[in-house]
Amino acid sequence: MPFTTLISAPQLQALMHSGQPLMVFDCSFDLGDPALGARQYHADHVRGALHADLERHLSAPHDTHAGRASAPVDQPASGGRHPLPSRERFAAWLAQIGFGNHMQAVVYDRNGANYCGRLWWMLKWAGHDAVAVLDGGLQAWQAAGGAVASGDEPARFQSHFRLQAPLRRLVSAQEVLAQLGQPGQTVVDARATPRYRGEVEPLDPVAGHIPGALNRPFGLNLGTDGHFKSPEQLRAEFTNLLDGRDPATVVHQCGSGVSALPNLLAMEIAGLGPTALFAGSWSEWCSDPGRPVERG
Repeated sequence: MPFTTLISAPQLQALMHSGQPLMVFDCSFDLGDPALGARQYHADHVRGALHADLERHLSAPHDTHAGRASAPVDQPASGGRHPLPSRERFAAWLAQIGFGNHMQAVVYDRNGANYCGRLWWMLKWAGHDAVAVLDGGLQAWQAAGGAVASGDEPARFQSHFRLQAPLRRLVSAQEVLAQLGQPGQTVVDARATPRYRGEVEPLDPVAGHIPGALNRPFGLNLGTDGHFKSPEQLRAEFTNLLDGRDPATVVHQCGSGVSALPNLLAMEIAGLGPTALFAGSWSEWCSDPGRPVERG
């Protein structure tokens, strides 16, 4: 059976030894220093892992986001500071690095699962279910005595990755706006509470949140050991947050569609998913002065 949500360090070690088709991705990144993730990867990573960079591999190129490209494959699938690439562009990258439909994918970072959830979700969106997050990240791998390497990994032969029907739902700003205040939509904002309230805004030009959104900072999904909390604890916490709302109505968002994904994954671990993602998130929402903003 494939791993589809979490995989532990011992489980990954066993999977490696089994010889099953596998590709591991290091998604380490830093918003304040976008080149840091690559430097960290080159310093040490799970042996055999490839680096998946948020801005170079998991976001649309900035020139296409600006609207200068006309081919559908080059049109971003979302707005915001980290616009999703089209599914076609993403599939082309997967094929280029040698990832195929028959493979199990394992993703991790060293940032509390803040960035690897992006690739986990994108693979689901591309129709590939066999993808799991390494619980506890690189730190857990090293603590378990997992093999690490430095520098670049050998290049792999190009493969063919075939897109399948999306397994997760992507929601646009227009859809969120159309359903605002309706019982069929529950927006969950993963940003830190001061940003949600509009008390500070370090990244976007407007402070505040989507009216009616609930706040759950993404870091609440992890315990003090850096691993995801138990399914039972996560279920209790999300049930309390939703306060009677149907989990199936949840649309996750954050600043640019990245840190919302630990919440989305946590709901699935808790047995409350799948749920939807507004990938453009606050950075896209607040770019249009005609969309309402709430503070407090």
